[in-house]
Amino acid sequence: MSSSEEADEVCVNCGQAAVDDTNLKLCACLLVKYCSVDCQLNHRPQHKKACKKRMAEIRDRILFQQPDISHFGECPLCCLPLSLDWSKSGKRTCCSKWVCMGCVYANKKREMEQGLEHRCPFCREPDATTKAARHKNSMKRVKANDPIAICEMGKEHRDRGQYDAAFEYFKKAAELGLADAHFNLSVLYRKGQGVEVDLKKEHYHLEEASIGGHPKARNNLALIEQRRGRIDRATKHFIISAKLGDDDAFNKLKFGFAHGLVSKEDYDAALHGHAAALDATKSEQREEAYTSFAQNKVVFLSIFIAAIAI
Repeated sequence: MSSSEEADEVCVNCGQAAVDDTNLKLCACLLVKYCSVDCQLNHRPQHKKACKKRMAEIRDRILFQQPDISHFGECPLCCLPLSLDWSKSGKRTCCSKWVCMGCVYANKKREMEQGLEHRCPFCREPDATTKAARHKNSMKRVKANDPIAICEMGKEHRDRGQYDAAFEYFKKAAELGLADAHFNLSVLYRKGQGVEVDLKKEHYHLEEASIGGHPKARNNLALIEQRRGRIDRATKHFIISAKLGDDDAFNKLKFGFAHGLVSKEDYDAALHGHAAALDATKSEQREEAYTSFAQNKVVFLSIFIAAIAI
């Protein structure tokens, strides 16, 4: 065993070795170990600075890791990434699934051709044709602890100005790991709606949402970093967001490149990543749906709205 490994096997405060009746526990920074809470508290003044520095490095490594996909995720039917343009997909109240326009169109087209009753393209539940029925479905999903349904309920209360209730719904959905709930909490903390203004908590929830693939949250982080003069960090945020297919982030990078604020290497990476993300959301089925929409908006909207509760 090396000297460094031996050092790892003793309490950094009292020197107690790891034996059968003594389990050493790592500090959250992963740098040192302690045999007890008392030893950790006693050693805190000596370790605090290094611990905070290491924790910030760990947080940054997580924060600046490129997500595989945006917080919208994939269409549960065609398994392709959903577009960041929310109008190209819709949420079903019966199962809380976001389904792309292509799959909605294909399902409705099949039902019309075969004379079938309309059902959810994912869970096959009968269509909820009234606002009351859709609300009932949503409340069932809320009671089932569905984070998407909980977050949507928070948005309904927020839009009615009921910020205290909105906060509770967003908080619960965030605890269940929903990136969009973290983003909405960040807005409440920034504006002081339902809570006291708290910019530290706003920043925390923006980071959590960004880690979950939320481009708008990451763009907000980038703007905060810009105001602080930390252009390198802002650029990193915009690049990650652009690679998720976000047009706003890409346009900001394009502007920065034109004015010498973004390197050619970073701009090229964002350019190719942005194009790849957009291409990943395309399919023949979706293109057919978009074409049908362009040719006959009235008919298509009647199909889409009947099939989806947005």
